[in-house]
Amino acid sequence: MRETDGRGMDGGSWGASRGASADVSDGASGGASADVSDGASGGVEVARVERERMRAAYRGARRVLPEGVRKETVRERLDRLAADAPAAYDLDSWTDVYGNDDGIIGELERRTAGALGTEAAAFFPTGTMAQQVALRCWAGRTGNATVAGHPLSHMEVHERDAWAVVSGLRMVHPTSAPRPPTAAEIYDLPEPFGALALELPLRDAGFVLPAWDELTATVEAARDREAVVHFDGARLWECGPHFGRTLPEIAALADSVYVSYYKSLGGISGAALAGTEEFVEEARAWRHRYGGQLFQQWPAALAALAGLDRELPRLPEYVARAEAVARALDEGLAEAGVPWFRVHPAVPHTHQFQVWLPHPAELLNEAVVRQAEETGTALFGNWYEPGPAGPPGVALTEITVGTSALGWTDDAIRSAAREFADFVDGVRRVG
Repeated sequence: MRETDGRGMDGGSWGASRGASADVSDGASGGASADVSDGASGGVEVARVERERMRAAYRGARRVLPEGVRKETVRERLDRLAADAPAAYDLDSWTDVYGNDDGIIGELERRTAGALGTEAAAFFPTGTMAQQVALRCWAGRTGNATVAGHPLSHMEVHERDAWAVVSGLRMVHPTSAPRPPTAAEIYDLPEPFGALALELPLRDAGFVLPAWDELTATVEAARDREAVVHFDGARLWECGPHFGRTLPEIAALADSVYVSYYKSLGGISGAALAGTEEFVEEARAWRHRYGGQLFQQWPAALAALAGLDRELPRLPEYVARAEAVARALDEGLAEAGVPWFRVHPAVPHTHQFQVWLPHPAELLNEAVVRQAEETGTALFGNWYEPGPAGPPGVALTEITVGTSALGWTDDAIRSAAREFADFVDGVRRVG
């Protein structure tokens, strides 16, 4: 029996994904199944061959639905950066040196603060570093190193417990349900905490967001508990349509906000930490201590500026299109007679969502490759098992709707979904 309703999710954390594995950026790993080498060179070689085969299949496909699965060569990425660069920044200006704020890094920081409506922003080489710095600053200011966060948050799942091992913080969980915490759960926490960290959207639960009134109530509850609020907003850029609010209105709820430049904006790397001038100045000091004062970072900054120009205005269109894409996939899989599947959320909260099927990831990845190789259609990215907290015998993939999806009609998506189901059946029979 298929299930596509995003409700009824409070029963546990079956949405937990890859455990402590590396983050799969934007839901598209470009590889085949996870590397299961177990230290054996043969396993590494098999995984490499599978990864290269899938990469070649994506590159050879005539049409690709999810954004980000068709990888670029170094030359292609350099060519794209060079094409975008003149419109993004004056290329006759000097390169940055240790993030000097009178050059390209400073321009990116000012543009980011302007987009978020904050007093200031600081560029960081990674989001992991930015979040640790933010929470460490708040621990020092509040005198409480305990952070209220979600067990499915990026900090818990994808950062090797850096917040605890490196920064000496402690995490408590208002809820384990695969959704953001409610105000009641914040009030019910049995111990004090210095900061509440909210991931918006909560990626590993299906890129889910609360309603606006739920978010404001949760923030108010944290304030009533005398805690500060930090937004893990790696993908905050695309949350406006769901909330019906502007980015400055959303960011104004928090004391600090982290955003990513390569998630959603298509940058090379990098992140920003935004807030008051005083907070950002302290964050810059900790950035240096954490090793984030790199000699030159202008390529990442240039790509981020191009992303702010090119992708940020397009995100509402991607979010709107994601609803139709999710519905067409649902209808196509149902028409194919797939006995059980899940499109989650049924109506995506952002331009990203999950698809679940009751098959091993290796089988589904083989079907992805065969469909791309034989028909020139790449409907899905990488599939993977949801980890030990998830139900056995299922795998999921993440769909990111971007420019590549805009050229697909709903009928074409439904047809490709039916076709994919046939490839799955074919792989099962052979296997």
